[in-house]
Amino acid sequence: MTLRKHAPLQPLDEALEKLLGFASPLQQVEEIDTMHADGRVLAQDVVSELHVPPHDNSAMDGYAVRCADVPHSGVQLPVSQRLAAGVAAKALESGSAARIFTGGVVPPGADAVVMQEECAALSDGAAQDARVQINAVPQAGQHIRRAGEDVTRNQVVLAAGTRLGPAEIGLAASIGLDRLHVLRRPRVALFSTGDELVMPGTVAPRDMRPGAIYNSNRYFLSALLRRLGCEVTDYGIVPDLRDATIEALRSASLAHDAILTSGGVSVGEEDHIKPAVQALGTLDLWQIAIKPGKPFAYGSIGACHFLGLPGNPVSSFVTFLLLVRPFLLRLQGARDVVMRSIAARADFAWPKPDRRREFLRVRRNANGGLDLFANQSSGVLTSAVWADGLLDNPPGCAIAPGDTVRFVAFAELLS
Repeated sequence: MTLRKHAPLQPLDEALEKLLGFASPLQQVEEIDTMHADGRVLAQDVVSELHVPPHDNSAMDGYAVRCADVPHSGVQLPVSQRLAAGVAAKALESGSAARIFTGGVVPPGADAVVMQEECAALSDGAAQDARVQINAVPQAGQHIRRAGEDVTRNQVVLAAGTRLGPAEIGLAASIGLDRLHVLRRPRVALFSTGDELVMPGTVAPRDMRPGAIYNSNRYFLSALLRRLGCEVTDYGIVPDLRDATIEALRSASLAHDAILTSGGVSVGEEDHIKPAVQALGTLDLWQIAIKPGKPFAYGSIGACHFLGLPGNPVSSFVTFLLLVRPFLLRLQGARDVVMRSIAARADFAWPKPDRRREFLRVRRNANGGLDLFANQSSGVLTSAVWADGLLDNPPGCAIAPGDTVRFVAFAELLS
């Protein structure tokens, strides 16, 4: 499709909804070691074949008793068995107690555990005639973790589309799974455009030619892609030539699920990405009503998705978090991809808002409010290092100290 040169800017929420509509999850499934599943997305439900815990067990070190045998404080009982974690329990004899440790199986017949601080051993616990004095009247069920209170047999513990983290991996292991079925990683081709770009290490700072800059985008975009579990092919820097741009896009589209570029998506004479994509395929989204990050583009070349980011580093960084991240997560089959914000207090003034939706770099302070980085220019990458999140400011909304605003933590967006 050909977009009008002066097409209106797309609101972010509308653009994201359209973008996610293009992200059909990859279909290929891999079986991998649970130990190495961090960040992957489940291809099918995980169902437990057992209760967790599998047996009633003690939440405390102490003594398992029958409440009926301890009607008042000071009752003395013989100790009939010793139950460490992993030891099989025999039925508790009436009128006796079982020495039990945290995680030990509660013996049949016992209906409470009295913690050891409320008991007094009257003889060596290992002796045949060991006895204990119970100094507190127990309540039925106290300090007992019931079988299945965490997970029940046949329960779906992790749904398909769940992105696995340490807790999810631990839960899978707790039901005995050493292998998991996940969707394969997206293959992403990455390149930058711009004759002004220089790779660190190729030219010393003192030898940089006038107008040249180091290519920071290539580094942080590669890191962001890998954090999302993508397999990245780095195509380097493509010259500001239309034929070179077309060839790079054509070649990358043949073996990748997506192409990610930075720079060249504006409307200048040296911006070749937009016409190159249109020459090879379609361009479906272009220019979003956000600041920073207006010149974002989405299209396709054959079966390969194309995502074009602005060249300014903060614009590229922010648009990746807001648009590329949820797109790639959905491509992997993840269900939960929408960013979450929380209410926070602004401890600064922002009297001249933009007509676009703004994402200001802010940091939480010791008083529970938000401070603003002084320079909000889209070229100042130090703002993203100093900040610990973004303030999501509606179009045309001035901010006064004490106002309630919406805050999105980088911890939410970079995981």
